[in-house]
Amino acid sequence: MRQSVTLKHGTYSYHLNLTSFEAEFPQLQNYNCTLIQKPQPEEPGAANQKLLILAVKSNPGVSRRRAALRETWAKKRDIKGYRIRPLFLMGKTDVKGQMELAKLESRVYGDILQWDMTEGHHNLSLKERCFLEWLYLNSPQVYFIFKGDEDEFVNPEALIQYITEHGSPDTVHGYHWHRPPVMRNTKYSITKTLYPQTHYPGFVSGGGFLFPGASVKSLYAASQLLPVFPLDDVYFGFLVLAANLTYHHDARFYVKGLKYDVCKYKEALVVHGIDSEIMVRMWREVENSECKKDQTTPS
Repeated sequence: MRQSVTLKHGTYSYHLNLTSFEAEFPQLQNYNCTLIQKPQPEEPGAANQKLLILAVKSNPGVSRRRAALRETWAKKRDIKGYRIRPLFLMGKTDVKGQMELAKLESRVYGDILQWDMTEGHHNLSLKERCFLEWLYLNSPQVYFIFKGDEDEFVNPEALIQYITEHGSPDTVHGYHWHRPPVMRNTKYSITKTLYPQTHYPGFVSGGGFLFPGASVKSLYAASQLLPVFPLDDVYFGFLVLAANLTYHHDARFYVKGLKYDVCKYKEALVVHGIDSEIMVRMWREVENSECKKDQTTPS
């Protein structure tokens, strides 16, 4: 049952008034997660394999982008004892052709999670909530989850190495923003009625982050309680705070983009803002390159 809450982090307090959220964004508070496309059941892996899900926020109208990702980093495979499973997270549109194409992709690839919510900027928060519900109910064995966007380069081998070195059951990893200010005049604007405070708690950029499977239960419980905030990365930050998880910042989550250099991309975890037209060429160059490890990699 969703309710008003006050969350605390150190000396800071953050209040979410459910009445205000119900007045401005009732659809976010009342939506029931109803799937219209389900992925294929998970295949049993070897006993010593760990499952890494690559969850990509997508929409029905960008099938070419998904095709490029399936040809590069978002494909099923085994890497160093990990099973990689890609999933594309979608809502619905009013364009029949796009919906039919998504249905065809689902039959062919079995990698689409599609709910009957309408695609939209604020409804991205529903994807966060509904994906947590799906994970909680359908994938209790997942070891780690990467969440990202369709317009980015992701390096699964680097992610696995990162998890090996830094993974823990109560830490979220990404590009961390410490108490960012609330915007009032952009596409990310929030009214003072909804959220009168001047700052948010810290959160990781929604452009790409990692969280452990062990945290899903507490994140899901928080999503059942907290009002749904209409900005997805801020919303996930509130869930992390309510679930009492910690953060690990690493600058190799290049959420603001990175000038192309094959060796830098080979060590990057994620690079945001990559055109699908060059993704395949870039991926092949990085895969086939031989680079010495950069000892000055930012973190």
